[in-house]
Amino acid sequence: GLAGVWAPENTREAIWDAMQRKETFATSGPMITVRFFGGFDYATDDVQKPDFLKRAYSAGVPMGGDLKPGTGKAPTFLVMAQKDANSGNLDRVQIVKGWLDATGKQHEKIYDVVWSGDRKIGADGKLPAVGNSVDLKTATYTDAIGAEQLATGWTDPDFKLDENAFYYARVLEIPTPRWNTYDAVREKMSPLTKVPATLQERAWSSPIWYTP
Repeated sequence: GLAGVWAPENTREAIWDAMQRKETFATSGPMITVRFFGGFDYATDDVQKPDFLKRAYSAGVPMGGDLKPGTGKAPTFLVMAQKDANSGNLDRVQIVKGWLDATGKQHEKIYDVVWSGDRKIGADGKLPAVGNSVDLKTATYTDAIGAEQLATGWTDPDFKLDENAFYYARVLEIPTPRWNTYDAVREKMSPLTKVPATLQERAWSSPIWYTP
């Protein structure tokens, strides 16, 4: 895996400051980049504006930050992800929310917030799979599916003003060959059947925390 920080410059001091404020993210290996912000004064289309980053920092907090109670409205989150040029396209971006109920029990819910292609969330609340372009005989794939970049604004539809909560962004790639598939092709073996032949690499941001 890899870890990344968002710092204004590539210096020891700037990188240390970024780690201290928790403006960090990680990936399962590819150099996917992800930005994630939360606030009560964003418009959901702010990610499409030329001054996106200026708006994001001035009206909210970046990943790793703490949301203070607003005016009673639900928070909006801005997320943007860019693929690794040497890896697969992006399948989707999710926001994972965790919260504590009145008894102190923790819950978690995953929201698909932006995705590639013209898929639609079904009646079961699930987004259809992006597809799979992997050729198991050659351990290759194509970027005929997926997207190079995904971005959106999302407002929590289940927000409760008096509940502690955290939110983080998760980015999924399209399926690519798993290490055992590469090994099987290299050694001229049949693909292994007891382990997955493909996987979806991913990236995830540090959480943004909400405290009533």
